[in-house]
Amino acid sequence: MNAKPTLAAALLGLAASVAFAAPARPLMVVDHSTVSLIDKADVQALVKEHLGDEVFNTRLAKIMPARRWAFLTQVEGGFNDAKICVVTARVAMVPRAGKKLTFAPEKMATSFDALPGATQAQCKELAKAKLVESAKAVRSSLMTN
Repeated sequence: MNAKPTLAAALLGLAASVAFAAPARPLMVVDHSTVSLIDKADVQALVKEHLGDEVFNTRLAKIMPARRWAFLTQVEGGFNDAKICVVTARVAMVPRAGKKLTFAPEKMATSFDALPGATQAQCKELAKAKLVESAKAVRSSLMTN
């Protein structure tokens, strides 16, 4: 028996299965933030950077696949009467079934801070920093499991 045709057929079958494999599901992020503090594009980028690839392209992906989980994010706050920037950021990992989410957080982290005498730009930077802090806390709790 000639090994070359068998090897060629096996390689062709492997190439076909790779070509027609379902694409990886994108990480689902549902945001409920104050637009004056952070926009949805920044939220998506920050969550993907700090949670997406690092979490779901590891051994954790086998027990917690991205198709079954989504992240809820919320950044709230702004300036109070004393002109102090107050920010609260929350990231929660919740189960999903397609596009439907169930608010039963598997992991959740909240961070907050206040910055007296801040400008609007400084307040926005604080909001981003607090969102990243919450995302890192969720990532840390996932990676220790």
